Amino acid sequence: MLCIYNPFTRPQFNLAAEEYFLKNFQDDVFMLWRNEPAIIVGKHQNTLAEINIDYVKANNIHVVRRLTGGGAVFHDLGNINFTFIMNTAGDHTSAIDFRKYTLPILEVLQKLGIDARFEGRNDLTIEGKKFSGNAEHVHRNRILHHGTLLFSAKLPDLSAALNVDPAKFDDKAVKSVRSRVTNISEHLHQPLTVLEFKDRIMHHIMEMYADSQSYELSATDVEQINLLARDRYETWEWNFGQSPEYNLRKVIRTSGGQVEFDLLVTKGRIEKVKIFGDFFGKADVDEIEKALTGLMHHEEAIRACLEGFSINDYFNNITVDDLLKAIF
Repeated sequence: MLCIYNPFTRPQFNLAAEEYFLKNFQDDVFMLWRNEPAIIVGKHQNTLAEINIDYVKANNIHVVRRLTGGGAVFHDLGNINFTFIMNTAGDHTSAIDFRKYTLPILEVLQKLGIDARFEGRNDLTIEGKKFSGNAEHVHRNRILHHGTLLFSAKLPDLSAALNVDPAKFDDKAVKSVRSRVTNISEHLHQPLTVLEFKDRIMHHIMEMYADSQSYELSATDVEQINLLARDRYETWEWNFGQSPEYNLRKVIRTSGGQVEFDLLVTKGRIEKVKIFGDFFGKADVDEIEKALTGLMHHEEAIRACLEGFSINDYFNNITVDDLLKAIF
């Protein structure tokens, strides 16, 4: 087993690294890594329905879609992520085994005197509070299992970044289940830093697997991973455009009156749009609706479209920035 202590913290790179080792290596792999503040959404989720877009933008939080299913999670440097990539034989259904891949984490915590447990479908808990969520993806004869470990994460940021109005979206995507969470550091009987805890996990894995060997990313690895990150994990098409069909309805109040946007978005593009409200304007908003139809549901594209109009003619005393708040 190749044991990788990944020093990079850019989430687009780290998710690309998982895919790179999954699809281009034959060895079993174990990797530990951390991300800068980021929301990592599940493969089947509607990204915009999972995030507090205003908070995310104000705090420069990355938003990236992963290969695996499940719900959206918040990462920061107080969160450790672990990845197993293992070869399988036979029935892939039997290869999906959350308990198998989370057991080493439980063993590390139990050595530290913490009563951590596996609960539900894929969660690890301490005193009934979740500190780890896990997900899996099968590619041919290989399985990728990864999980989060809240060690000293900023939980208020976690809550705020994932806080979104449930009435804002109507879609068929998988919704994240909001759980009571806790940090591992709050339950330690002796102080440890996040990096010291990371070392303990790696040491345990290398003792557990007799064929384990340390592996450092080569210059070629880094180059190939960066290319994959650029082509997939840094793109709007992957992170937002992959979202299932959804309806967005949002009402805002402005100095020029109330404005409501109703959008139908399919594969990231606006299929239908209707604008309502008690605002005033001398031009017909039908022209705005027609211009928005077919555009990506992406702030830069919509801003460029709206700025092509004399917007005050359509929405008196309302700005483009006001309207954008009603579209996201």
